[in-house]
Amino acid sequence: MKFRSLILSALLLGAASIASATDAFTIDSRHSEAMFRVRHFMSKVSGKFPDVSGVVNIDKANPAASSVNVSIKTATIDTGVADRDKHLRSADFFDTDKFPEISFKSTKIAPTSRKDVYDVTGDFTMHGVTKQITLPVEVLGWQSGPQGDRVGFSLNTSVNRKDYGVIWNRALDNGGYMLGDDVEVNVAVEAVKRKEAPPAAAPAPKQ
Repeated sequence: MKFRSLILSALLLGAASIASATDAFTIDSRHSEAMFRVRHFMSKVSGKFPDVSGVVNIDKANPAASSVNVSIKTATIDTGVADRDKHLRSADFFDTDKFPEISFKSTKIAPTSRKDVYDVTGDFTMHGVTKQITLPVEVLGWQSGPQGDRVGFSLNTSVNRKDYGVIWNRALDNGGYMLGDDVEVNVAVEAVKRKEAPPAAAPAPKQ
């Protein structure tokens, strides 16, 4: 019985070690952004949300055990035209006072046939509407430096804005509408695992 107890304890310790194998990488907002393009008349207008934050928990040995939680501040929308940005922040579009964030929280991560590309499934919330979606996320690479380990990600997808209650549009005299429904989305993220500060030296004994 004692031997079995020792084996069980070893297995539990091993499981605990595996469970704690994930490393938390904080998204570096200064080097991350969410960009978009949408049809406007016969051309396309682009813009970005520069305030992207969150945490990516990474298990290199078992990527399926990783997770991601990302938030985007809607009020930071920037298309390069002040009046247009003001309209996009209004209740016609993002209604930023009522819905200050766009968020994504993963529930499942699975590898694909493409190298370094993973299908990340999770709950995507925009304009008060939450839907489960799957995003193709590419790992761009790793780097170590004096400020900590860094990793880069990118994704390209398309979102139908009407699925999330963003329905404003304007009919054209010759038929059709001013804006398209499908929005091209590109997100670039850089995340860093901060190096732990060395423990403070013990005070020297008094002479």
